[in-house]
Amino acid sequence: MSEILIVDDEPALLRTLRINLSARHYAVRTAASGGEALDRAARTSPDAVLLDLGLPDVDGMDVLRGLRSHSAMPIIVLSGRSGAADKVGALDAGADDYLTKPFQMEELLARLRAVLRRPLGGLPLLRPVIGDHTVDLAATTVTGPSGPVRLTPTEWRILALLLANPGRLVPGRQILREVWGPAQEERGNYLRVYLAGLRRKLERDPARPRHLITEPGIGYRYEP
Repeated sequence: MSEILIVDDEPALLRTLRINLSARHYAVRTAASGGEALDRAARTSPDAVLLDLGLPDVDGMDVLRGLRSHSAMPIIVLSGRSGAADKVGALDAGADDYLTKPFQMEELLARLRAVLRRPLGGLPLLRPVIGDHTVDLAATTVTGPSGPVRLTPTEWRILALLLANPGRLVPGRQILREVWGPAQEERGNYLRVYLAGLRRKLERDPARPRHLITEPGIGYRYEP
């Protein structure tokens, strides 16, 4: 049974999350402040954290950095801050995902399942699967029903970065920086073109991707 720490100062939302998670057989702990969250996380080592940024005592970003400084556990931010800069800032600070309030409970549960599937320590999956294709990162090969699939060197670099973070949202600027260099961080059109190409080659239905997911204005994720 996975243990989830919910950090939020809204009693109604805490109650709703506790009921929904408990009904799905998660063990739930709660904290209504940043200090309490850091203390509980240090004492109980939860399997994942749902973290609000608007806390009464400590800014949620500081709590996020504090949690990330000593643990690789998945952290999903739940926040009313909807700006792209807020989302990218949280992801850069170590969040695995970001949901803007109000959100659909089923979407939160799906994202929680995704981050909990991530291998411990952030290690990449050995032979990740995308649709009908198996990827071997060590051998740099992709094999599908019709045999090998050729990827360009740039496609490989993008794909490897996403596959190294299964279930985790990777900011677009981070991908641009690591693949093309710091001077290209604003060239989001590069990524849109290459992700469209990867989907055509690997997804069963490129128009409705199951594994290579876009979070508009924020980044991309690989869903196992």
